[in-house]
Amino acid sequence: MQHVQVGGLRIEFQQWPATQPDQPDLLLLHEGLGCVRMWRDFPAQLAQATGCRVSAASRAGYGYSEPYAEARRADYLHREAEQALPALLEVLQLQRPVLIGHSDGASIAILFAAMFPRQLSGLVLMAPHEFLEQQTLTAIRAAGQTWLNSPLPTKLARYHADPQRVFFDWHDTWLSPDFAAWNIEDSLTAIDCPVLAIQGWQDEYASMRQIELIAERVGNCRLLQLEQCAHAPHRDQPLQLVQAIGEWLQGLKNTAGS
Repeated sequence: MQHVQVGGLRIEFQQWPATQPDQPDLLLLHEGLGCVRMWRDFPAQLAQATGCRVSAASRAGYGYSEPYAEARRADYLHREAEQALPALLEVLQLQRPVLIGHSDGASIAILFAAMFPRQLSGLVLMAPHEFLEQQTLTAIRAAGQTWLNSPLPTKLARYHADPQRVFFDWHDTWLSPDFAAWNIEDSLTAIDCPVLAIQGWQDEYASMRQIELIAERVGNCRLLQLEQCAHAPHRDQPLQLVQAIGEWLQGLKNTAGS
């Protein structure tokens, strides 16, 4: 694991080198409880299958990245997209990458693409959120009970320096009254790059409407709906996911060369 200074904070990251020339950089953006290590072997599989350089970083407070000093606010996803992610791209010297975001990471990728439409080659959005659903809130409340009555705290402690803060920053923010009006649907129409939107039919945190909305509002969008797949496609269907991303990336390359 390597570390860089981003916005005055020590951020952990890891890279898997490219094996083919002229391939875009891929940057993985993790979920609300995730970090670099929780991607497991997915980045290595992706790098091997696509030939791309793959990078992943743990956002501030996740994994062993230095946390923000202040408490989380309801606009934290916007803050990550507008401030932290541009700074990370500059430090890692990633120019026009493809962002591959999962859950919270996918929402951050949407916001970044809307704010900086010329700075990306594409988006891969796995289980994204653009609006709140009752299904999401119900699953988060259930996760709160799981925290109290299962080995989840011990499991997260394997990956995060402060697992309790990671969990309750996520849990309490999404269930807070200040977050009740959260909605980023308007950002979709500003996206000006190709999109691959992916969701599992058994996703406990969101309905298929999340990616259907993306297809309706983004001109160049392909949907991938996965069977036997819940909220984490890279864990539930990794082989199918890697193949789909590889084919989609090849389509980007063919389009750019035509």
